[in-house]
Amino acid sequence: MAALAGVLVLAAAGCGGDEAEGGGEPRLVVSAASSMTEALTECARDYAAADVRLQLAGSDELAAQIRQGVKPDVYAAANTRLPDELHDEGLLSRPVEFATNTFVLATPAGSEIDAVEDLRREGVAIAIGSESVPIGAYTRETLALLPRAQEEAILANVRSNEPDVKGIVGKLSQGAADAGFVYVTDVNAAGEELEAIELPAELEPEVTYGAGVVEGARDPGAARAFVEGLVDGPCADALEAAGFGPPPR
Repeated sequence: MAALAGVLVLAAAGCGGDEAEGGGEPRLVVSAASSMTEALTECARDYAAADVRLQLAGSDELAAQIRQGVKPDVYAAANTRLPDELHDEGLLSRPVEFATNTFVLATPAGSEIDAVEDLRREGVAIAIGSESVPIGAYTRETLALLPRAQEEAILANVRSNEPDVKGIVGKLSQGAADAGFVYVTDVNAAGEELEAIELPAELEPEVTYGAGVVEGARDPGAARAFVEGLVDGPCADALEAAGFGPPPR
């Protein structure tokens, strides 16, 4: 349970037991990848069917907590591998693919970096995700497609491996890094602080988000409704407004 100390918890409303005060709506705990922070916070604020509490962190950290016995109601990850693994382990319902995202190179506004090739320059400080978190896996997948010498030169300039995508954004916003690989939705959320550099199509990984109901959820019906709403409903609308794409068809 100690791992929960590192998770950002946001309340839609109320406090107390399994039901919100007054209306009797079910309390719904949603563990979600930090890249969805803005969209799900917006959705949770006006979610009528339940009192939604968000636990936001790296997808791998949240999956590890579930394996250790933590029992949120819904798990939503920035990839499909982790939900599939939890399903195979009997810890999650069959996952639903509910959104896609675009993987980009991000820099502080006004940077002279405008292409992946520029990351090889001496003195460039790069922030990426750790190997176990989806954003870090996508980054390494992309870099592995480059010529070996270019990949090694870029990795040599990596100055931090962050536990989630918000850590990368923080390094860029604070001036502690010159560039980092994130999702386009994170650049959108940063306003004018960051710029997104599109990658060549051959370097873009397929970024698909998956979610399911956690085994032992207190209200499986409410949890299933929330997952379905990530595909079609107010939460899907909030994801689209934040820049997420529709799920693969």
